[in-house]
Amino acid sequence: EEIDADGGLETRVHVRVLLAGTEPEEDIDEVTTAGCQVISQLLGHMEIEGDVSAIYQHSTTAHEEPSLYVNIDGEDLGMLIGRRGETMDAIQYITRLMMKKKLDRWVNLFVDVCDYKKHREQQLRRLAYRMAQQVKQFGRPISLEPMLPFERRIIHMTLQDHPGVHTESSGDGSRRHVNITPELIR
Repeated sequence: EEIDADGGLETRVHVRVLLAGTEPEEDIDEVTTAGCQVISQLLGHMEIEGDVSAIYQHSTTAHEEPSLYVNIDGEDLGMLIGRRGETMDAIQYITRLMMKKKLDRWVNLFVDVCDYKKHREQQLRRLAYRMAQQVKQFGRPISLEPMLPFERRIIHMTLQDHPGVHTESSGDGSRRHVNITPELIR
């Protein structure tokens, strides 16, 4: 562990900017710096050491907002991910609130830990295709396990143009899940 002058854990920060849009450079610097500072402060208070990297991605369409993607890397960070990503989702929510207060505006911010969301997205896409094939083959609907909102969105987006199946979410709160049904049953 590296201790800084204030006696807290030191967090290493790396920033990358993907340019594709018209955001002013000072806005990019302000958002990425604030995002890294907020995450670093949270990690310091939790006495967790990690590398924080931020990627600011400009909007590519008129309907899309610029986004700040923050990834935390390090050893033994499973506690930051939590059960099925719930702790990471809470950290993202808290960070968004802190960024709103710090910058006096809303920032479209996403937090990932050790690329968990990227790996989970790949798993969910494979699951979606497998389940869609079963639904088409047997002609019976399948209900998936309860998922977080970002996970359900991946399933819906993966199968939105898949022929012969339809998806919809049902259930409440933490029990909300995706149903994949044959197109004929709808």
